Amino acid sequence: MGSPLGFEDTVTSGIISGLHRQIPGSASTGAPLVDLIQTDAAISPGNSGGALIDGQGRVVGMSQAYIPPSAGAVALGFAIPAADVVDVADQLLASGTAQHAYVGIQPGTLTPQIAEQLAVDRTSGVVVLEVVPLGPAATAGIRPGDVITAVNGHDTESAEDFIAAIRAVDPGDRVELTVLRGGETQQISVTVTDRPAG
Repeated sequence: MGSPLGFEDTVTSGIISGLHRQIPGSASTGAPLVDLIQTDAAISPGNSGGALIDGQGRVVGMSQAYIPPSAGAVALGFAIPAADVVDVADQLLASGTAQHAYVGIQPGTLTPQIAEQLAVDRTSGVVVLEVVPLGPAATAGIRPGDVITAVNGHDTESAEDFIAAIRAVDPGDRVELTVLRGGETQQISVTVTDRPAG
């Protein structure tokens, strides 16, 4: 449901095509799109924020993004799961703010070119592009150029994988990062905090 191009109260139909989807490259935009519901129901400009509803009329998600036909896609839409929306809404209603886990790095997906520059013998992983001074990662000893290969033992093949893994924990939790540095693998424990405002 939504208002594509201003056509109010428009309803389209489709199926749930997949769960836990990520839009590749979205982490580099500053607005990473991870852990999404994929649907082939038409989503167009103006649908964002509209309800994704199942056959029984239950809200299962909130429309967020689509890949346009100019990219060679047909009916590729994405929605935030309803449970995530409700969690944030409940926090806002209770305190006026919502908490989000924060590590304090700028992650990038490891590419063959970056791997060559870092002399890393890997084809996937998350390269640390920046570390926020005095942030959780900096305090734990994470450095720019480190390659994070797993969070809590689960492989992270891309920046979007890393962000999805961090979103699954709460501020105050500790996460174990498997880090490749200088050809050696080490475990670094980071206590995540609430994401700072702004």
